[in-house]
Amino acid sequence: MEQKILPASSNMKEFESFLESPYEMGVFLDMHIAQLRHIHMMAKEKGKKMIYHVDLIHGIKNDEYATEYICQEFKPYGLISTKSSVIQKAKQKGVIAVQRMFLIDSHALEKSYKLIEKTQPDYIEVLPGAMPWIIKEVKERVGTPILAGGLIRSSEEVNAALLAGAAAITTSKRELWEAFSTTFKPTL
Repeated sequence: MEQKILPASSNMKEFESFLESPYEMGVFLDMHIAQLRHIHMMAKEKGKKMIYHVDLIHGIKNDEYATEYICQEFKPYGLISTKSSVIQKAKQKGVIAVQRMFLIDSHALEKSYKLIEKTQPDYIEVLPGAMPWIIKEVKERVGTPILAGGLIRSSEEVNAALLAGAAAITTSKRELWEAFSTTFKPTL
């Protein structure tokens, strides 16, 4: 992944700021199903590639049927989910599949490894991403490219995650969008 920051939007104001940014690829986290068409059209108009977090699209179940609908109707660049059925359907439809992995404790980590082995996602999003030693461990263990997200609050933490092996950082912090893009002009 060439883009080291993936701007994440959870509302229209953040999304509009992303649309005006030089970043080609972004993540939309939290939306209502009725917003999806409008968001898709706005992104398409600006030439942006969108990754949607299926688990956070309200009004639609996060399962393989919803995934098939989203893939056919909106042709996203990628989908994020914790659900194996969503990951497998996204891959079947030729959409980038990002398996979200929460680092709660050692048991959850081992359970995630087994799930990743089964689903074979294109990327793994590790949360929280502010733990570079775990990013390195996960990357070495599974060999799948890592996205780091959650609780990354500074440029130093971004750099630490990237040095640990993360392919990119998902963040909603506009300060980090700006820090890693010399041409970013935020909209107010």
